[in-house]
Amino acid sequence: MQSVTSLPEKKRIQSIDLLRGIVMVIMALDHLRDFVHADSIAGKEPLNLETTTAAFFLTRWITHFCAPIFVFLAGTAIFLMSQKRTKPELARFLFTRGLFLLILELTVVSLGWTFSIDFNFLIFQVIGAIGVAMMAMAGLVFLPFEVAVGLGLILVFGHNLFDRFNGMADLPTWGMLISFLHVFHIFKLTPHLSLGIIYPVVPWLGIMLCGYGLGAFYKTSNPVENRRKQLLILGAICLVLFVALRLPNGYGDSKLWENQPSFLFTLLSFVNTSKYPPSLLYTLMTLGPALIFLAVSEKWNNAITRFFLVFGQVPLFYYILHLYLIHGLSVFLVLVTGMNQIPSANLSPFGLPEHFGFGLTGTYLLWVLVIALLYFPCRWYRTYKSRHSHWWLSYL
Repeated sequence: MQSVTSLPEKKRIQSIDLLRGIVMVIMALDHLRDFVHADSIAGKEPLNLETTTAAFFLTRWITHFCAPIFVFLAGTAIFLMSQKRTKPELARFLFTRGLFLLILELTVVSLGWTFSIDFNFLIFQVIGAIGVAMMAMAGLVFLPFEVAVGLGLILVFGHNLFDRFNGMADLPTWGMLISFLHVFHIFKLTPHLSLGIIYPVVPWLGIMLCGYGLGAFYKTSNPVENRRKQLLILGAICLVLFVALRLPNGYGDSKLWENQPSFLFTLLSFVNTSKYPPSLLYTLMTLGPALIFLAVSEKWNNAITRFFLVFGQVPLFYYILHLYLIHGLSVFLVLVTGMNQIPSANLSPFGLPEHFGFGLTGTYLLWVLVIALLYFPCRWYRTYKSRHSHWWLSYL
């Protein structure tokens, strides 16, 4: 996410912040669903076409756009920074910033998910993946630009070749390394400590490198209208490639689509691509519309865009704050509804009573409440960052 940069507000690229802000707001819906939606707490899978509804499916599916856009735009921010810093300066910042994010993921963020001071379950998700990818970028920025972007394309287009490997079953000696690089898995490190590798690094590093390539479109030497055309063409190419590869159930995703009893559910099956790890088709499906949005939103400026810009310009602050607010809200609702009397044996994975929760309507209303509550502290922090130049602000 863009939290890799500390550019003064007047030099920021508004369309990038706007896109980031929108997907961050959408992200809160997904995490709120985890904590307050009754069917989600009960363990029902929104993407299981045999048991889901269209509304439940789409509530989860729309959030697929969040993580790849975060990581993609993080790469773009790295390129923009490279235009203002020497490569050694940039490398030092990326390595220390990435290490900071990794530590943050395994401590503050993991605690936000679990609310367990025992730290018996460490989570490696998007913040950790961005951190490790940034540490890798500290070395990759020394490569010629074309080589770095080419490597990103190879990783994005080629990593599905490894789908046939199960790091734990096929390569037990190297299981954790394979999982860290490519395979979603939860490891039992000790009887009292587990590590969930939810975001394997390789495909996310590929997405970051592709975002790094996107940054070249934003050079001052590239006219706005020219950039808009380039983004539209590139976005269209992504979507055409997605459809062309998806239709025959060929390469690019191990999760195949199938004809369903209705046209709507057949369409849902078609777009039901793999996120863990992000498949080539998942990446094309999400980044294609993102590129088109960047093209058409270049000159947007109204009350709605200014609202979303607040979130898009303080991404890490928002991420941590929203996680603790959502989890804290769910605990509060458990207490006020009396569900805290449910025996601990009936708890969901997040420590919530399995019979607790609201329907989709209630979940969406709580989502609006959460975004409203987040707006004011995020606006305050954005103002603080714009008026101060402390070194640590570039890390937060």
